[in-house]
Amino acid sequence: MRLRALLNTDALGLRLLGGEDELDRTVRGVMTTDLKDPSRYLSGGELVLTGLAWRHDTEDFEPFVRILASAGVSALAVGEAELGDIPDDLLVACARHRLPLFAVHESVAFATITEHVVRQVSGERAGDLAAVVDRHRRMMTSGPAGGGPDVVLDLLGSDLDLRAWVLSPTGRPIAGPAPELPVEVCAALAAEHLAAARAGRREPHRATVGTTAYSLFPIHGSTGRPGGAARDVRETVLSDWVLAVEADAGDWPAERLDLLQGVTQLIAVERDRRDAARTVRRRLAQEVLELLQTGAAPAEIAARLRVAAPVLLPGLGAAPLWQVVVAQVEWDGGEIEGGPVAQSLLEEILVDPRSTGPEQSDRIAVAHTGDEAIALVPLPAVSAEPEGSEPGVLADALLAAVRDPLSAGLDDDGRLTLGVSAAVHSAEGLRGALEEARHARRVAAARTGRVCAAGHHELASHVLLLPFVPDDVRRAFTARLLEPLRDYDRRHRAELIPTLEAFLECDGSWTRCATRLHLHVNTLRYRVGRIEQLTSRDLSRLEDKLDFFLALRMS
Repeated sequence: MRLRALLNTDALGLRLLGGEDELDRTVRGVMTTDLKDPSRYLSGGELVLTGLAWRHDTEDFEPFVRILASAGVSALAVGEAELGDIPDDLLVACARHRLPLFAVHESVAFATITEHVVRQVSGERAGDLAAVVDRHRRMMTSGPAGGGPDVVLDLLGSDLDLRAWVLSPTGRPIAGPAPELPVEVCAALAAEHLAAARAGRREPHRATVGTTAYSLFPIHGSTGRPGGAARDVRETVLSDWVLAVEADAGDWPAERLDLLQGVTQLIAVERDRRDAARTVRRRLAQEVLELLQTGAAPAEIAARLRVAAPVLLPGLGAAPLWQVVVAQVEWDGGEIEGGPVAQSLLEEILVDPRSTGPEQSDRIAVAHTGDEAIALVPLPAVSAEPEGSEPGVLADALLAAVRDPLSAGLDDDGRLTLGVSAAVHSAEGLRGALEEARHARRVAAARTGRVCAAGHHELASHVLLLPFVPDDVRRAFTARLLEPLRDYDRRHRAELIPTLEAFLECDGSWTRCATRLHLHVNTLRYRVGRIEQLTSRDLSRLEDKLDFFLALRMS
């Protein structure tokens, strides 16, 4: 289709800002990006959609437009939702490189434009995949006529004789034909995809498992909406789905590659819809977390859990058991917030990798705060576990099927640590479960490896009782450890307490802590030495670290 046809479609909310003489250019696809350099994802002929989240100053426009023009992009469309008026410097850069520029009205989602273009382009350029586009709306409906990604994958098989599966970033099968791919094959393909994405290799990624060749097409979520703009591949690589096609796309013609890229965009719409459906569960988890952290009465927490139970376990008569899982994703340098990444990961890894479809993930509520994500996992009151075994999520088994894919995605600059609580029966025990899971995560953080987990059984018994410690005991415990430091801070303005908090939050990492506090490492070592001298404790010992952490939490 041509740019002129897009401009004349009122529902797309496009307004031409420059390039009127170039409106006969052909559009071959759509790419939504807020990367400063998206060249590795461009093949030419795209309509590029962006929210300009990559822009720091006006000097960024010229290199960005030059990259698009060099890649053969058909046009650039910029959302007005956050910026309002489009900067003049961008208009000048587009005019210099003869790149047509459109403004997208704030009421129009990038997904709307993507869906329209994919449907039109696929219909015009690909007769052998026209059925996919014709049935796109059926795929997206929630009634009996809808079928989600399986509809598209069935048509790929019937019309193009291509077997394909949609996998989560951890390798969990989301959709695909029978027979299902073995779990180990799914994990291997997910690891290949994540490693290729982190290395910046051009899509589609090619992989061979055993003697079978696969082509991996990433399914990117929407990044053009307000508040959802991705600026770094690390912010999305651990949450992108992947379309695994049982074929080697190395010698495919451009038309066939375009068709598969269109299929990924169709499935991405369904993925965005499922992500939006998680909003209610995330809100429930956030509300419970806030009640726990603000010291709300157990009765108030119990009332909120009664609201959450029917949403997470519909049809369950009895009140469920609850578990808490805490995850933290840390990237070297600390400039990327790990909480949203950890939230998406928990929503995936808490689902049995052998399960297919979204049903199990619909039973998990995950909130995030800072670099930490917290999952509220409901369990039936009558456990289906064998007699004598522990109900629910087990730390030892949690990462067994996903460690390799996640390690590939984290590469050499990221780390994931998790802590798992025991199952509790009531609101009274939930605050203790949260503290228990957080302490377990710190135990995991003390280990080596990119992906580590620890369970409640690895903690000392006093952690289990932390929420029920009498107030006078709390005061005596915290005073004995922290009062010498507070007194020193009052007399010398030394900030030993903030230093101790930061040191523990950085899991004893001298480099990360010094960076966070904007201190020289030698200055940090002096302060930690002073803390140890005043308290007669050793911050290189895990036991003393935990005592300090408990004291800070109880103070």
